[in-house]
Amino acid sequence: MTASIPAKASAPHFQSFSEPSDPSQVAPRVAALRAALARQGLAGFVVPRADEHQGEYVPAHMARLAWLSGFTGSAGNAVVLADKAALIVDGRYTIQSAEQTDTSVITPVRMEETPLDKWVAANLPAGGRLGYDPWLHTVDGVAKLEKAVAAAGGELVAVTPNPIDALWSDRPAPPSAPVKAHPAAYAGESAASKLARIQEALGKDKVDALVLSDPHALAWTFNIRGGDVEHTPLPLGYAIVPREGRPTVFLAPEKITNEAGDAIGALGEIAPPQALEEQLKALGARKAKVRLDATTAAAALATLIREAGGTPEAGTDPIALMKARKNEAELNGARAAHLRDGAAMARFLSWLAREAPKGGLTEIDAVAALEAERRGTGLLKDVSFTTIAGAGPNAALPHYRVTDSSNRAIEPGIFLVDSGGQYEDGTTDITRTMAVGEPSPEMRDRYTRVLKGHVAISRAVFPKGTSGAQLDAFARAPLWQAGLDFDHGTGHGVGSYLSVHEGPQRLSKLGTTPLEPGMILSNEPGYYKEGAYGIRIENLIVVEERSIPGGDRTIYGFETITWCPYERALIEPALLDDGERAWIDAYHGEVWKRVGPLVEGETKAWLEKACRPL
Repeated sequence: MTASIPAKASAPHFQSFSEPSDPSQVAPRVAALRAALARQGLAGFVVPRADEHQGEYVPAHMARLAWLSGFTGSAGNAVVLADKAALIVDGRYTIQSAEQTDTSVITPVRMEETPLDKWVAANLPAGGRLGYDPWLHTVDGVAKLEKAVAAAGGELVAVTPNPIDALWSDRPAPPSAPVKAHPAAYAGESAASKLARIQEALGKDKVDALVLSDPHALAWTFNIRGGDVEHTPLPLGYAIVPREGRPTVFLAPEKITNEAGDAIGALGEIAPPQALEEQLKALGARKAKVRLDATTAAAALATLIREAGGTPEAGTDPIALMKARKNEAELNGARAAHLRDGAAMARFLSWLAREAPKGGLTEIDAVAALEAERRGTGLLKDVSFTTIAGAGPNAALPHYRVTDSSNRAIEPGIFLVDSGGQYEDGTTDITRTMAVGEPSPEMRDRYTRVLKGHVAISRAVFPKGTSGAQLDAFARAPLWQAGLDFDHGTGHGVGSYLSVHEGPQRLSKLGTTPLEPGMILSNEPGYYKEGAYGIRIENLIVVEERSIPGGDRTIYGFETITWCPYERALIEPALLDDGERAWIDAYHGEVWKRVGPLVEGETKAWLEKACRPL
């Protein structure tokens, strides 16, 4: 067991609080890009927040949008024309984008009001040539841009190399993290078995080959992991899986450990990334029909195949659904990881309950303390995302990231912590909202309504074929009854020592994929009062089959795998019905039974009190 956390924990290993943006650099960098575009006869250029794999995290040398605009959010596009420039972001980043860029040079634009294609159609001058990097846009994305440019009477032009690269004098080197084998005990299925299933799917779809452009698919298929991006153990690379025969994996050979190299080599070939283009051209020359993942495959891949005489087909990568349905080894690993993580959370929350009322703690102190507890397990590989730790009004920002400049003191009111860990046996994600001092009646009301929605998802039973969109309203109904709602999805899929945000399954108005046994999702309704406080409660859940006496349909429900008490000080029992109260009491009983033996001293005393029946 780890010792009690000191009042101030040491700096975290996996997170920093520096503010990487410098708005003063925006004007000279935009001016340099405009000069470069003029030399190429281009009226403008699109700069997405993307790498060649369309990943959630991009390696430092691919962060072109951040270099140019200063904006460091996880989604967005800049468009630079000769006389104007826009930074198009979704509603999560309205405030952040205005703070991080130079608004006298680049105008932040809300994507919900003016998406990228609409802005281009409205602002590109007639006859203007708009450049784009074909390695940073999907086939569908380019099709939208083509329509927009045509509407403006212009021309869309693929530009390589990317003009920003010549201007970026201190560009970081590409990542060189080792590629390691993922142990069979955690993977639960051999790479040979996975490849056989993939090739069977290609046969059914009558395609000749599949390009793995998503590094998550690459890692899952070949049972390998890497470290090329933050917080997700990914090796950045590609693979080509033919309908018959041996696949080829495209990874820098010097990054591959002997064990991983032997495992891949037993199944297929290993080639350097530069060889990808030639092999795609070879497929095209054979008139092959090649499946590309519509969500991650760069338009450049389709062009290479098509120009060589083949047929690129942008569609569904069959691996996505296979990866989403966890096998028993992966589920057992997730359960073990969450139990370990639950003990770390209990130690952290008991420390917070003791120290926060004294004053003097900040959001950064809390992030450092929680990471220290996870590291104290001895098994933490990384955090699964940058910890969201919001005090007071910062808790009302769902995707808040604390920096040295934004760091707030934890004062009486509400404190929200959304965090997770990457362990070799599983990926965790949990949110708890805590009261510091005496919460207001309104806070108790809102918290309890969020909890009611959270419990409704936890208790839900539903027939086979049901999608996340059909369940999403269960989480919102208690808030709707009070004229309230939240603007994010209720839950996302979660990987197995992979991305904490994994598709295609999700609990959301947009979640159309049917839920199937073995899928892991988050259950995280919330409520946010701008400028005041925010509330979110999150557990991870697993889809499982249920037996209902007398039923004549296949019925599913959810197994909860997160074990951590809710905040009693924020629960208003009068708002709960008997079934909700019984579920919460039973959940707390399980938390005490499972986590109690893993903690001691002050933490054990805190946990016992937190898990008492309502």
